Amino acid sequence: MNSPSWLTSFMSKLPLPTFLWPEFLWLLLAIPLLVLLYIWLLRRKKKMALRYASLSIVREAMGRGQSFRRHVPPILFLLSIAAMLVAASRPFAVISLPSQRETIILAMDVSGSMRAADVLPNRLVAAQNAAKAFLADLPRNVRVGIVAFAGTASVVQQPTLSREDLVVAIDKFQLQRGTAIGNGIVVSLAELFPDAGIDLASMQYGREKPRGTSIDQALAPDKGAKKEFVPVAPGSYTSGAIILLTDGQRTTGVDSLDAAKAAADRGVRVYTVGVGTVDGETIGFEGWSMRVKLDEETLKGIARTTQAEYFYAGTAADLKKVYETLSSRLAIEKKETEISGLLALLAAALALVSASLSLLWFNRIL
Repeated sequence: MNSPSWLTSFMSKLPLPTFLWPEFLWLLLAIPLLVLLYIWLLRRKKKMALRYASLSIVREAMGRGQSFRRHVPPILFLLSIAAMLVAASRPFAVISLPSQRETIILAMDVSGSMRAADVLPNRLVAAQNAAKAFLADLPRNVRVGIVAFAGTASVVQQPTLSREDLVVAIDKFQLQRGTAIGNGIVVSLAELFPDAGIDLASMQYGREKPRGTSIDQALAPDKGAKKEFVPVAPGSYTSGAIILLTDGQRTTGVDSLDAAKAAADRGVRVYTVGVGTVDGETIGFEGWSMRVKLDEETLKGIARTTQAEYFYAGTAADLKKVYETLSSRLAIEKKETEISGLLALLAAALALVSASLSLLWFNRIL
């Protein structure tokens, strides 16, 4: 007989465990033997009781409630043994757990295009407000650093647990010319990997670095320190992540997709948040004007390269929702985890309850 469709669907969604030492599961065959032994002992005890008392006295002494209660401690003890045997087989299951990401870098655009008012009151203020709301919802044990980028990129707040310091840093943003999105990503990488030889100074276009520096040059460590770098699978780094908030219109610096490739090679996910509208707006400042549009394709490409996600924020309200979504996704994630410890804890609790009830009800342990 075929199972109902709803039952088949439900069973398919259950997290089925796998076992590192499945041979230990054979020991579970001892449970039915213990049950048979318990039944045999009960019958033997009953026969012994009938030798010294009438059947009516035995029934009156035991009663229905007493008869049921005497089986509870042994049942709990058998369940405890079963849990211990399953724990010995080292089961793994896909469960939802708090994320192990310890550091998140907020890379925020402070270029002149962020003064556009297509997101009220303007892109920058909306981004600042949403970022502060994001920090309020993030678990307190997650360190957060802030990188601001325009024509250059710099660390305005090193990773910290202090939400107050982060808010102060966000409130101090000042708009600047140029948009170097790639620089913002690489400087963020340097904060996540401070010992990897990623030179922050090489990201700033100064006297020694020509405009249009390649990604290989930007990420190269000092000439005297040669470190072999081995790329890892994209998205495999679980101790940190980058959240990039920008309108996506790069005007200078390292190529955005090259920087994304560098992050992917280190396993770091770069979640991108597009602030503004696709149609954009014409802004003017100090005698010049330009139309600033949201470059979604670039931001989608960055997220896709790093195995992350792109979020569109067309209004201030949408932007806040994006950050709330990011907060919950960064706080909880599904992963395959060994659950032997949980089963061992369950076994210990069952054994303790079994012994306590037996001692309380019958003045003996089992």
